[in-house]
Amino acid sequence: MTIPTRYRDVLLKDSHGELTITRNLEGGLLIYPRSEWEERRKVIMNLPTKSRGIQRLLVGNAQDVEIDSAGRVLIAPELRNIAGIIKDVVLVGMGHSFELWDAERYAELQAKDLEEIDPDDLGDFVL
Repeated sequence: MTIPTRYRDVLLKDSHGELTITRNLEGGLLIYPRSEWEERRKVIMNLPTKSRGIQRLLVGNAQDVEIDSAGRVLIAPELRNIAGIIKDVVLVGMGHSFELWDAERYAELQAKDLEEIDPDDLGDFVL
């Protein structure tokens, strides 16, 4: 997958192009700059023993990758299978991380999210 230039430049500068990819709990993938992932990993591994399943899902599926000279990262086949990624993808910036989705799955998720949004949950935030 090619990282869009607007993200790639920052990732190369701030994290030297070192990323970690793991699954998320909704069916897509999470992509973190490596330093950010290491902080998250520590928190995940310090969860109570009853959270072993979450640890297995997130930490057990984590894979370190690097942005290559062409601005691409290799998504391992097992992670592509988990996310149902076949061809077209959507990369969503989420502040300190990214979500990577199969484009069709993401469109379905967006439609569902729109149906479930309650404007009252936004408080003083104005759209």
